[in-house]
Amino acid sequence: MPQAQRRTIDPSLDSVQAIGEAELVMQLEEDILFLRVKPGERLVEDLLMQRFGATRHCVRQALNRLERTGIVTREPNKGVRVRSFSQEEVNQIYEVREFLQRQAVLMFKLPAPPEFIDELNAIHQTYLVHVKNAYLRGVHELNDQFHSKIFSLCGNSYLERSIQDYMNLSYAIRTNSLAVPDKLQISVAQHALMIELLKGRDNWTLAQLCVDHILPSKYEYLAQRKASDAADEA
Repeated sequence: MPQAQRRTIDPSLDSVQAIGEAELVMQLEEDILFLRVKPGERLVEDLLMQRFGATRHCVRQALNRLERTGIVTREPNKGVRVRSFSQEEVNQIYEVREFLQRQAVLMFKLPAPPEFIDELNAIHQTYLVHVKNAYLRGVHELNDQFHSKIFSLCGNSYLERSIQDYMNLSYAIRTNSLAVPDKLQISVAQHALMIELLKGRDNWTLAQLCVDHILPSKYEYLAQRKASDAADEA
């Protein structure tokens, strides 16, 4: 994407006064989640200070945290941008995600304990409330809680951490389909099916479902990227 055509975050977005580092990280994640700032857009320190009433130190620490999770990237002499992925990068990231998640599920000792099912179902019920109320931030947070809880069943903390790292890395990819009602309803149905499969002994079917579950956001991101590239070339 040509550098001149990349956008800069709009300082006129809703402002928050005297914000702290953790709050600023949450607000910036929310901007990316709701596509207020899009892949490739710059996050300028001065504009963030103006918008949020934050100190430069606070802004830099928040951007450093986002950089460590892979949500933004820092380019020498160009500043910080929301991370943008090429088609090849998206495909490679999802190859790793599919491998890690499938392996984790195959390690589950099924059926899952009843108390584990109860805890997972409680997360799912809260998720349903957020879906019903169209509270997308809550949908995103409960979705991540749901999947983190599921993969904790593999019993390998290093594998869990790797799955979480790639969930974070693909943040800007995963969030693009949350606002699409039809896709969100598919996600709801798949979550419910995952809970049912955890009560049985079919690791392979559950593993495939967990892989199938992450693919729509990948395809949506690639379609958006293709459309964006075509517009830039026009």
